[in-house]
Amino acid sequence: MAEPEGTALEELRVRREAVRTRYLRDGAQRPATTARGVHHVAFICRDVEETVRFYQDLLGFPLVEMVENRDYRGSTHFFFDIGNGNLLGFFDFPGHDHPPFTETVGGVQHLALAMDGPEHAAARRALDEAGIEYAGPDRGVEESLYLRDPNGVPVELYREDLGLFDGNKIV
Repeated sequence: MAEPEGTALEELRVRREAVRTRYLRDGAQRPATTARGVHHVAFICRDVEETVRFYQDLLGFPLVEMVENRDYRGSTHFFFDIGNGNLLGFFDFPGHDHPPFTETVGGVQHLALAMDGPEHAAARRALDEAGIEYAGPDRGVEESLYLRDPNGVPVELYREDLGLFDGNKIV
């Protein structure tokens, strides 16, 4: 993907600032959210067992439920605990073609999962021991490791407290 340059880049920056100025409010002026949090985010997996081994055995996210998908007989819907009452869900769809991951409008750019320091270090060791490639830490962001799960889902293991971004409290 070619990055914009010159005038095109400056126009994008001006547009971003206009949207930011119009919609972003300081905490005191910001209305309360109507949501209670993320119940679950659901992705499609290629292989149930491979996905369980990756998220539970490698990254330490316990498998907490596994049922048949109520909308597609034979399909499995399963969930991992990713902390704070949030769940990471997957479906398999046996018999369906599963093209490789692609970054596109409406798709997932990446899933960033917050981890404490010791858990982040343990995940990094586990990735190293398993020979799983990742990018980072880089760009001066010591906290981030970027990798793909067995299904191609881009995952960021982010060592920062929830509600912070680049060390700044945002919620």
